[in-house]
Amino acid sequence: MGTAMSISWTPVKDSDEVKDYSLDWSALLVDDTISTSTWTLASGEGLTIGASSNTNTLSTVWLSAGTAGVNYELLNRVVTTGGRTYDQTVKLKVRVK
Repeated sequence: MGTAMSISWTPVKDSDEVKDYSLDWSALLVDDTISTSTWTLASGEGLTIGASSNTNTLSTVWLSAGTAGVNYELLNRVVTTGGRTYDQTVKLKVRVK
C-alpha cells in the first residue's frame, strides 16, 4: 500500500458545517483509476461521515458535526481497477468558536 500522493485537504472545519472534502489521487494513479473509495473515522468521536463518491482520480466525502477542539483522523482507502489498494490518512480539526 502506498501513500505518495498530492493532498488537497482543508484541515479545519466548524462543528456546524456540512462540507465536502476531497483527495486527489491522480499523481499516484499512473495508468490506473479508482474503482471504489471508502472513508472511515480512524480516531476521534462525534464527527459524522456522510455520503462519499469518487471519480477516476478523486475521492470525496461529506462531513458534518464534530466536537470543537478535537483533532480527527480519517482514513480513505481506494481500490483501483488494476487491483491495487491504497490508504491515506488525513487530519481534520474542528475549530473552537
